[in-house]
Amino acid sequence: MSTTFLLETYAKRLRLPAIKRVYKEVAHDATERQIPYEEFLLALLEQEVQQRDANQIASRIKHAKFPTTKTLDQYEFSAIPSLNKTKLLQLARCEYIEKSENIMFIGNSGTGKTHLSIALGQEACHHGYSVQFWTAAKICNELMEAQSQKRILQLEKQWLKTDLIILDEVGFVPLNKTGAELLFQFCAARYEKGSLIITSNLEFADWTQIFKDEQMTAALVDRLTHRAHIFAMNGDSYRFKQSIQRS
Repeated sequence: MSTTFLLETYAKRLRLPAIKRVYKEVAHDATERQIPYEEFLLALLEQEVQQRDANQIASRIKHAKFPTTKTLDQYEFSAIPSLNKTKLLQLARCEYIEKSENIMFIGNSGTGKTHLSIALGQEACHHGYSVQFWTAAKICNELMEAQSQKRILQLEKQWLKTDLIILDEVGFVPLNKTGAELLFQFCAARYEKGSLIITSNLEFADWTQIFKDEQMTAALVDRLTHRAHIFAMNGDSYRFKQSIQRS
């Protein structure tokens, strides 16, 4: 059997697809430059590690179920001059996840709250954290279905293993009493155990419209804001400006 055949067979058996793909090129380069054996081996292993890292990032992003791809570089910070760009870039390092802190984007519709939440979620995926993206309405439906099937505790335990959960459009769609109570329980269960990113077009004082009960609302807001980075997103519609520019 040829050396090439054996190398590719062993790489396949050992599940080293990157090495199988690049070893000829790396070997040729090593010969041309008279690279020591150790450096040649290191170059091969680096290719494999880089490919595995990229695959894991792609897997985390897929599992997160983001509705679209957004980055911080794409966000037009000039649209809201009061927005603290420096702080947002610091949060992109994901240290808040290690501390089980929350991020909250509160303000007008169309100002880029969802954009920023997705961008930070994708940064978390790149930093090795598990992420899930939900709209408030969809997660309430999921919680109510789980409750009817008597698997609510199982679902909550599963979600507590997720490092970061994004709740988009809190307050955008009215919730019934059961949905509001389940959403409260879900958020309360993550208090100091896992990070949340929440977007809402309602000021905290108006959250009774979501949760119906003043005492429950006050308790939830207190928990969510206790260890939170809060951004006021008050400005002209970001989407409207983009539409005008395209027209």
